[in-house]
Amino acid sequence: MSVDREALRDTAKYLRNARPVDPDEVYEYLPDQPHPAVVRTALREEAFDLGLVEREDGTFVPANDDPVDPPGWSPEGLPAEHAETIEDLLFEAYGLDWHEGESGDALRETVDRLKEDYYRGRPVEYDSDAALAYALYHQPDFYAALGYVLDRLADRGLLPRTLRVLDVGAGTGGPALGLLDYLPDDALLDYHAIEPSANADVLADVLSETRPNVHTTIHRETAEAFDPGAAGEVDLVLFGNVLSELDDPEAVVSDYLDALGDDGSCVLLAPADLNTSTELRRVERALVRPDGDVSVYAPDLRLWPGAAPSDRGWSFEVRADLAVPSFQRKLDDAATRAYDEEPGTYVNADVKFSWAILRPDGERRHPVVAGAERHHRMADSEDHVTDRVNLLCVKLSANLAPDDDANPLFKVGDGSERLEHYLVLTGESSLNRDLREAPYGAVLSVENVLILWNDDEGAYNLVCGKETVVDLVAA
Repeated sequence: MSVDREALRDTAKYLRNARPVDPDEVYEYLPDQPHPAVVRTALREEAFDLGLVEREDGTFVPANDDPVDPPGWSPEGLPAEHAETIEDLLFEAYGLDWHEGESGDALRETVDRLKEDYYRGRPVEYDSDAALAYALYHQPDFYAALGYVLDRLADRGLLPRTLRVLDVGAGTGGPALGLLDYLPDDALLDYHAIEPSANADVLADVLSETRPNVHTTIHRETAEAFDPGAAGEVDLVLFGNVLSELDDPEAVVSDYLDALGDDGSCVLLAPADLNTSTELRRVERALVRPDGDVSVYAPDLRLWPGAAPSDRGWSFEVRADLAVPSFQRKLDDAATRAYDEEPGTYVNADVKFSWAILRPDGERRHPVVAGAERHHRMADSEDHVTDRVNLLCVKLSANLAPDDDANPLFKVGDGSERLEHYLVLTGESSLNRDLREAPYGAVLSVENVLILWNDDEGAYNLVCGKETVVDLVAA
């Protein structure tokens, strides 16, 4: 039996201001008095637009208007229920001993090929085998990475508890699971995945069991074919590890930015390797112009008004390693190796990722700006080699030194740099402790730093001795 949706919406809007919306009551107000179970299903489908969440007793109440509070995101590994979904899919496709014999060899070859294609910047095609190999290798780190990025919005009250999301190139659902686990239980989510490949089959299984107030739709279309406005006004657009696979990523991201509400955010996420990381930064810079409305909210802040960076832009965040899921360990343990080959080829426990948050309202996570009377501008470093200067900068890496004996090395930027700049810590002291301890994306004030040219790297070294003062301005 169908339900008169207009009458249902009118009734729900009236009742919500007085008492919980109960399908056992609502059906009496509707034409033809459909069965309460039919009314309940219709209410679930209308819940997001009505701003209603379903309670355990089956009634509906107004959604919480408060923004999401940061949940203390720091996963030790991919949660067991998500890992079981991947292993169940592997079992269904290849049998109990999926990690051994021909199926195991084929999966390892597919993982090898995917890694090589990404490294070489080649197009990646996903059939059912490639989709499972992709989930096996990347689900844990993509799951973890998104939550760390969402923290940057939530801790400023910019992640709404009722939100509509477009996940462009959703893949096998690593970022989607991160989003679902990040949000509180009382969040109301209208989630739309755009995924045309066989990855969508894995995604469908991953999303098959969600909380009652999580409404999911998978659109098996390309990002270019899907109309971003079809879902309605969007609060969050996510491009998770897909930019390097688009023919014209800046045009696609630009189209999806138009679907954002005035207070919405666009998250770009990519693996930390050189090709995908710098491609993300290239897209960011193509969309964010000094005279435009779109701003970089974080991390690659423009600290000099009117300036834009043009260095290579390889920057990534590093978080604590994850516990190795059993399905990765099984595949790795079953591999045939040369006598001197170390295990771990098919284990992916590192959490290293590049990211950017773009905003159409011009909002910046840290609204501080540099000033010519107080700060050196990195665009002018060529004229100040061997000079000591003061500067305002963003910390854009963890320690990049190759070993514990080397001087700590950190990439930094101020939004004007034409070539890479690295703070090199040659003498540690209480004056410069903040350089080591500041998180990725923090704004630092640096006083009395020596500019040197590193000809081997084609970059500037900013040498911090014991007398250099480094202060955390904003984290």
